[in-house]
Amino acid sequence: MASSTIAPPSFIINNNKKKDLGLSAFTSSSSSSHFFTRRCRKPISKQIVSVMTPHQSERKPSTTGSVKTAMTMTEKILARASHKPHLTPGENVWTDVDILMTHDVCGPGSIGIFKKEFGQNAKVWDREKIVIIPDHYIFTTDERANRNVDILRDFCHEQEIKYFYDIKDLSNFKANPDYKGVCHVALAQEGHCRPGEVLLGTDSHTCTAGAFGQFATGIGNTDAGFVLGTGKSLLKVPPTLKFVMDGEMPDYLQAKDLILQIIGEISVAGATYKSMEFLGTTVESLSMEERMTLCNMVVEAGGKNGVVPADSTTFKYLEDRTSVSYEPVYSDDQAKFLQEYRFDISKLEPLVAKPHSPDNRALARECKDVKIDRVYIGSCTGGKTEDFMAAAKVFLAAGKKVKVPTFLVPATQKVWMDLYSLPVPGSGGKTCSQIFEEAGCDTPASPSCGACLGGPRDTYARMNEPKVCVSTTNRNFPGRMGHKEGEIYLASPYTSAASALTGYVTDPREFLQ
Repeated sequence: MASSTIAPPSFIINNNKKKDLGLSAFTSSSSSSHFFTRRCRKPISKQIVSVMTPHQSERKPSTTGSVKTAMTMTEKILARASHKPHLTPGENVWTDVDILMTHDVCGPGSIGIFKKEFGQNAKVWDREKIVIIPDHYIFTTDERANRNVDILRDFCHEQEIKYFYDIKDLSNFKANPDYKGVCHVALAQEGHCRPGEVLLGTDSHTCTAGAFGQFATGIGNTDAGFVLGTGKSLLKVPPTLKFVMDGEMPDYLQAKDLILQIIGEISVAGATYKSMEFLGTTVESLSMEERMTLCNMVVEAGGKNGVVPADSTTFKYLEDRTSVSYEPVYSDDQAKFLQEYRFDISKLEPLVAKPHSPDNRALARECKDVKIDRVYIGSCTGGKTEDFMAAAKVFLAAGKKVKVPTFLVPATQKVWMDLYSLPVPGSGGKTCSQIFEEAGCDTPASPSCGACLGGPRDTYARMNEPKVCVSTTNRNFPGRMGHKEGEIYLASPYTSAASALTGYVTDPREFLQ
């Protein structure tokens, strides 16, 4: 198999500085002495009965020196986390977890299982490796949704969880300095995503964190309850699919178009329990937020996890976000991939996924006669700062007002602040919020998952009637954003903004070229 397109030498990042070790893709994290003891049955003896070898670092064949059996990134990460010298797809291994994330929807269930199985007074395995982020059903009067956040708060106080991003005042999110918003974006912004680590979360889109070159995947409440008590999880090693994307990215495309192309190519079941590794010059050119979009939707192809090899873009993003040492790993040149796909991105056109499946791929221009009722820009997939900057770029270029209600839901409190403070390039100093107001969009809402997954009936922008919506979210199954007869067209922020301006599904090149 051809070697990966991103294969820098191995190094450990310690306090954000690279240290060249001259080793293979990862090294042993421990050093020990070896003791060989021979027992003597004589009751009295002054013979030497044990011998200690000279002190030296432990040298496992697959982790130091020459690699005897090549592995992929995912296999290496899981091998290191399970203290195994080598792993192959299909093996089941007990894996050390670096970070466990849960939120208000699944957190209470996970906590309940933890207390049932480990005891009402049990303590979590590590209070600094658990991240709890309320984000799904937040700005609602639904009592059960509110109760879920209360359960999280009580548990975090009881366990002294260090990273609990609480919200108490629902009337004004800005009055809650600890509140962040959408968990997958907040994990990155707060420095919880690091190359080479294992991050598990009680949400299917936990795979977003694979953009940082780590193993990240969603787990259920039962598994999370076990991780809370032990810090370990039993995982089956997935085989890896290789996706090589080369070519200069046209200025009317975004990572959302890339992942819709891939899902359309392999189907929503094409990567079932497989790792999806993204390589190539196009991937290397993507920002961290765009790489997050790419990895975010691997689960829509059935993927277990998605990974992008860590590089200078990754390290730069992490510089001011974490002080924790981390060690990237990379696929070996001779690693075995289950299958390889290659794409020339320079020839790709803007895409949408038509109702009611993420793999129902179509060119945006082929859907120009589809009349729409609304546009939604937000979620872990399409609610990041760069997503809103992209939408603002289209509105700015058009100089027109939207023809349908256009809802804006920033993923996190930081993104919301960016909309009101960062100037949009080429705008003469205008911010996204100013451009959105001039275009007639709704005022940016409180940061949360919002209507991406429907939620309580009073959730902002929820589809309570059978509407046609172009959305930057990740799923378009019946009922996903509320009404079961609603129709959702998944699209990039570029395509979503262009569609808002015309009232029809619209190719963004109409305004960007």
